[in-house]
Amino acid sequence: QVQLVESGGGLVQAGGSLRLSCAASGRTFGSYTMGWFRQAPGLERGFVMAFTWDGHTYVADSVKGRFTVSRDNAKNTVYLQMNSLRPEDTAIYYCAASRQLGPRVRVGETYDYWGQGTQVTVSS
Repeated sequence: QVQLVESGGGLVQAGGSLRLSCAASGRTFGSYTMGWFRQAPGLERGFVMAFTWDGHTYVADSVKGRFTVSRDNAKNTVYLQMNSLRPEDTAIYYCAASRQLGPRVRVGETYDYWGQGTQVTVSS
């Protein structure tokens, strides 16, 4: 069982930055692919970024060049650095854990554990 807790959300002006953190419980964090997803009101949950347990990263086209993902296995934490934020980035952001590798890390259904989410609001 893995428990995930996100933090770092908030209100920011367009063009600003935020860093989200996701702290995981358990001793096997290093063996999980960690993903970030987001859901805006009225829209389906969508993939943002992932950092696989074997060291690969995947990124959605909508955030490419603006967001980066990193992880610190010693701290059981994955981060999402969000720069040049836009109003359309407004959403609840979720982190998730999976054993998945490869392009299917973009698929939410491959993840076994989810955090409670943290709200990010970008004002214009």
